[in-house]
Amino acid sequence: MARAKIIPVFVPHLGCPNDCVFCDQKRISGSLLPASGKDVTAALESARDRGLSGVELAFYGGSFTAVRPALQKELLAAAGPYLADGTVSSIRLSTRPDAVTEEGLAMLKSHGAATVELGAQSMDDAVLTASGRGHTAADTARAAALVKAAGLKLILQMMTGLPGSDRTKDTDTAKRIIDLAPDGVRIYPTVIVKNTPLEDMWRSGTYREHTVADAVAVCADILPLFEAAHIPVIRLGLNPTDALSAGDAVAGAYHPALGELVRSEVLRRRAAALLRTVPAGARVTLAVAPGRVSAMIGQHRRNIAVLTEAFGLSSLTVIPAETAGEDISLVDVGR
Repeated sequence: MARAKIIPVFVPHLGCPNDCVFCDQKRISGSLLPASGKDVTAALESARDRGLSGVELAFYGGSFTAVRPALQKELLAAAGPYLADGTVSSIRLSTRPDAVTEEGLAMLKSHGAATVELGAQSMDDAVLTASGRGHTAADTARAAALVKAAGLKLILQMMTGLPGSDRTKDTDTAKRIIDLAPDGVRIYPTVIVKNTPLEDMWRSGTYREHTVADAVAVCADILPLFEAAHIPVIRLGLNPTDALSAGDAVAGAYHPALGELVRSEVLRRRAAALLRTVPAGARVTLAVAPGRVSAMIGQHRRNIAVLTEAFGLSSLTVIPAETAGEDISLVDVGR
């Protein structure tokens, strides 16, 4: 049988007691109506009809554990038959740090949940307050510990460029998230979505836009920290939707290939460190892992142009390395 990773079911705003300044989950998720048990059944019937097996059912967009218990159980119970027949292998859900309890986690686990994603967003309380999050960094640390103690996988979400934040605070958030030892992270640079309080703040001048360039710079600081800690970054940037691309993302760090831009910047910095000892006018060949050649070259060959000019090179060529290691190698320097 064919296999797939994730079947998403979006529950925008369900259970969420706060209106964060950046948030319109209906536009971000592309889903207009909250989910019901019937929606779960329909999604999983479709997966089964397509011959899919071992998929992960993912509830995204809302604060799942803050939903009234009866609806939580309705949504989870709808997945029961598909867990039993192997169509679904596990369940993932997203929630708020201040909506996590031992009892609630036990119920989730008993219904097949395997992964809990916590919307930490920042580990700076002033930034959380300015963003209208309604929880503290201590709430995140407590909830993370409860999730791990329950034997569930822990994914933490963080944002860069929130109101009151800066590059230093964003990097500190990444370091504090690393200290919580999650099984993975999602990094969402702030996007200004239409008809949110953040759009009003931006238009009035009380919030400075976190541009794509800003996001690339700070995420290129952060990504190597997670890599060094062996914590996978499973998403970098909002998942593109038709609505966001059509204008609902009015400003901010929205780019359909943001992750590629960040990884390209990380590689450019690593290459620059190697090229500092190369004489001007040299013809240089760099080798990178085969899957990273495109990122090293950069969109529209930007990295090649920037590095060639910065170091006065005669030429710069990138080739695939014989091994798939993460390092960049300086394999040839000629005149």
